[in-house]
Amino acid sequence: MAGTAEDETAAPAGPSGQPARWWRIMDLRMGIVPVPVACVGLAIVSAFVWLGAPPSDILMNVVVLTVGGFACAELGKRTPGLRSLGLAAILATFLPSYLVYARVLPAALVTSISTFTDNSNFLYLFVAAIIVGSILGMDRRALIAGFAKIFAPLVIGSIVAAGVGCAVGTALGLGLKHTFFKIVAPIMAGGVGEGAIPLTVGYAQVSHLPQGELFAEVLPPVMLGSLTAILLAGMLNGLGKRWPHLTGEGRLQPGERDVPLTGGDAVRPPVTPADVGAALVMAVTLYLAGALAQKLWGWPGPVVMLALAVAVKLARVASPSLERGAFANFQFFSTCVTYPLLFAIGVAKTPWAKLMNAFNLPTLATILATVAALVGTGFLVGRLVKLYPIEAAIVNACHSGQGGTGDVAILTAANRMQLMPFAQIATRIGGAIMVTLTLILFARVGT
Repeated sequence: MAGTAEDETAAPAGPSGQPARWWRIMDLRMGIVPVPVACVGLAIVSAFVWLGAPPSDILMNVVVLTVGGFACAELGKRTPGLRSLGLAAILATFLPSYLVYARVLPAALVTSISTFTDNSNFLYLFVAAIIVGSILGMDRRALIAGFAKIFAPLVIGSIVAAGVGCAVGTALGLGLKHTFFKIVAPIMAGGVGEGAIPLTVGYAQVSHLPQGELFAEVLPPVMLGSLTAILLAGMLNGLGKRWPHLTGEGRLQPGERDVPLTGGDAVRPPVTPADVGAALVMAVTLYLAGALAQKLWGWPGPVVMLALAVAVKLARVASPSLERGAFANFQFFSTCVTYPLLFAIGVAKTPWAKLMNAFNLPTLATILATVAALVGTGFLVGRLVKLYPIEAAIVNACHSGQGGTGDVAILTAANRMQLMPFAQIATRIGGAIMVTLTLILFARVGT
């Protein structure tokens, strides 16, 4: 009898039992967040806001950013007719920016999110995990060939985009100098921190105009260029679903094996929590090495991190267990952290008012022509050099993105986060070359 009673106690509740009904409610998710947890979390955050001082720590922002980011993403994914255009990434970035502008989000909460985003290096932890995980998850031969080939669509696309953008802007009455120096070059300069700021500092030194005014002038094209690239990336993702032969679904070229660490016929050891933790420490160490190189010698930190990750892969420094752990980190961050990060970027780093400053027809047409030419050339040249044309076009789109934040949004819209290493080449190296050449030209003809 004791055994029978024990069995009855241990038996799981049937589908009609009270626990099962509650579990079905708990399994209703908004992205990764259970809906009941989201409701409780929002109520708690509201209480902190009502008390006037929501903390700016990671605990508060895990709830705020996760609920906010996935709520925006779900809205974008469920919008008929537009969800295939990367609307989830667009809403996760630009809707919170508008909510800040319209003062819908409480000022105390905005301060909490902005302080956390600025002080935590949240973005660079994400980029480190994505870059190191995606590189260590790639086939070594494909990695070498991909880096060698990607410069062709990038360089040719930049030249064509500059020519097309200048032609359109000049034809619409903006003037050749204004079009190139204030619209086209900033779009391809590598974002805000690495592009627009050094570009306008150089402009100010040559022209003796206030750098702040110049920065305010070039920032809207940078942001709208990134928005255009996000839209085009979403369209490219839809194009790949319709014509699968044009895409490798995140693989840059035919013959590239997609993450040999987890597939195949061979029986591979499972990824352990220790592997994941060790790989994350390795990724952060590579990031810190890049940051140190930037501090000592002025080398771009993310590019140094990228080069070190490639060296680790090619030299087979990381063990198979570390590679599996690194790829598990890539999967976790791309699935669980992308939309919260975009929400934080929208609140802290995307001023809606400046974005609206560029809403006039000549400027919009010039931005659209520049980014479309860059992406279209990447598609055509990528096909010529035996890359998947959609993947090559998406990497080129990142050259017109808003730096590292733009890369995240563009690759999210395209559903191809594994292209992050190549996106960083387009953004960092391509942006640095654009800034350098533009300042040399500005010193000669810009005054």
